[in-house]
Amino acid sequence: MKIKKEKEENLAGYIFVAPMMIGLIVLTIVPALITFILSFTQWSFIAGIDKIKFIGFQNYVKLFDDPLFGISFRNNIILLLAVPIQLIVALALSVIIDKFVYLKGLMKVMFFMPYISSIVAVAIVFQLLFHPSYGPVNQTLNALGMANPPKWLADIHYALPSVMIIMVWIGIGFCLIVYLAALQSIPKELYEAAEIDGAGSWKRFWKVTLPLVSPTTFFLMVTGLISSFKSFDIIKVLTDGGPSNSTSVVTHYLYNTAFEGLKTGYASSMALILFGCVMLITIVQLYGQKKWVNY
Repeated sequence: MKIKKEKEENLAGYIFVAPMMIGLIVLTIVPALITFILSFTQWSFIAGIDKIKFIGFQNYVKLFDDPLFGISFRNNIILLLAVPIQLIVALALSVIIDKFVYLKGLMKVMFFMPYISSIVAVAIVFQLLFHPSYGPVNQTLNALGMANPPKWLADIHYALPSVMIIMVWIGIGFCLIVYLAALQSIPKELYEAAEIDGAGSWKRFWKVTLPLVSPTTFFLMVTGLISSFKSFDIIKVLTDGGPSNSTSVVTHYLYNTAFEGLKTGYASSMALILFGCVMLITIVQLYGQKKWVNY
């Protein structure tokens, strides 16, 4: 009777898990395997399967000689700098809100709105704000006495930093919500004990707050770096990789190669390189967290 009950419970568990597993296999694992195979081929998705031509590692060799891929990859690395900036700003704001602001719920909603807003709407708004001649940002800088303010999204030197500013602005809300939850879970007794021992505000933050929110920081760091590597929608809508490929990233170049250049095999090799970078970052973080994350 006990064995029969266990089998029934196991069957129920498999039934509940089945939809998720089917979705994972069909939408993630199978496409990943197909991408891996296609990365060794010369093929276009508009051609028939019989047109697939295996060329070994030629796609990967070509990537290292492709200047546009090099520019896109470099831009991706630079965009990673937005993640620690985002975390620092979000942590500072969450500490201020947690200690000094009464309407915490209202502040959460205000900061979280950009995160859940449409990327297209956000991109259009910032295109207007950063307009070189008539944008409010440059109009304000002109009023403050700056004769030649940056052209922002229209300047190859300022376009990528402008995208980083927008990415930080969008992502702060999510990080702030998570940090606030972490801060409110810290026992007040720890702060009281530190204060009795003579620790000032900065000392309490450095010795109590920062170590106890380190698991949250680790989580946000890993997810933020992965999201940064996968940035596509904001680039596509905001600049489409321009000007002069100064904001092109790997996912954007991959999209153009696959769906405009119709080079599915070559695009698949880019996807595998991107996957390898994300995997490497995650592994480094997993091993590195043993030295700075306190559970």
